[in-house]
Amino acid sequence: MITRTTRLERASVCHNALKVAGCEKIFTDKASGKLARRPELDKALLVAREGDQLVVTKLDRLDRSLENLIELAKDLQARGVDLVVLDQGINTSTAVGRMFFQILGAVAEFEHALMSERTMDGLAAARARGRTGGQKPKLGPRQIRLAREMYDEVDTSGKQKWTVQQIADEFGVTRPTIYRHLSKVPGQPPGPA
Repeated sequence: MITRTTRLERASVCHNALKVAGCEKIFTDKASGKLARRPELDKALLVAREGDQLVVTKLDRLDRSLENLIELAKDLQARGVDLVVLDQGINTSTAVGRMFFQILGAVAEFEHALMSERTMDGLAAARARGRTGGQKPKLGPRQIRLAREMYDEVDTSGKQKWTVQQIADEFGVTRPTIYRHLSKVPGQPPGPA
């Protein structure tokens, strides 16, 4: 039912393979890439009912991300829709097909755990080198001092001369950034202006 192609000749071959497999409705996404929208896949998932089969020519035509593929397979299974992959001979209506997806799920979970470990190891190594991570401050110490001076400055009538928005515009940051930095300076914390 679904084929993902980037070339016209590939689309024709995939379309023919799906026809030969007995697919009644064929949806073709022509987008390429991991983040591309998949409107035809969305349509196919909307019309798929319990007892139907979602047929694809190749597993990589269905999804580029193993994690998303596992989620899709779980969703299909919960809805009673079987997944058939023609080139790999996968059919989740059989015990072997379901086992294949359980193995894929275990591999995805293992891959996620490895990435988490590597991230933690990298952060620990960076901390050991004196790096704490996170974004660099939007304002330096001198700019914070100038922002505080502007905030505290009053005109001849005793009113505040600069609004927080004007101060933020002056430094090219947002109002919350100004509030955050002003509240760190000793003295009375500023309220919204």
